Amino acid sequence: MFELFFYAVPTLIIAGCASAAYLLVRRARRLGRTWAQGLTAEARCLRMYTTTSGGGGDTSVRTTVHHVYEFTTREGRTVRFEEADGPATVLEGDFVTVRYLPEQPQQATALPPSRGKLAFSTGFGLTFLGVVTTFCIGFIVVAHTMFSESAGLLP
Repeated sequence: MFELFFYAVPTLIIAGCASAAYLLVRRARRLGRTWAQGLTAEARCLRMYTTTSGGGGDTSVRTTVHHVYEFTTREGRTVRFEEADGPATVLEGDFVTVRYLPEQPQQATALPPSRGKLAFSTGFGLTFLGVVTTFCIGFIVVAHTMFSESAGLLP
């Protein structure tokens, strides 16, 4: 029963990494498709706000800028969406160009096309998750070897 802890925790971390990798790739594919095949529209920034995280003890504070945009599709439908990590230079009332897919206008983006930045950030994220997964697999292998070699000497 004691040994289960050394298998279960790394397995849960690996599952979390796999889920994060899936979400990372899905977001990158959606943005890439929207930039390549999306329609453009003029949107108005209705609201801009920031959220902060961290800052406890000696940790740094991370500030995220959020924007709420509203635009009208070519079919005349009004769509409102929120996007995080946008430029801090866009203020309430400003007009920006958004890109959207006709079948999913609620997933529009006001981020300017930047394929290199998207590829780098996605690659960096996947590499980090791969390192964490590799460490967890190594930990499981070492723990298994130790438990096998001890032949039940541990409680």
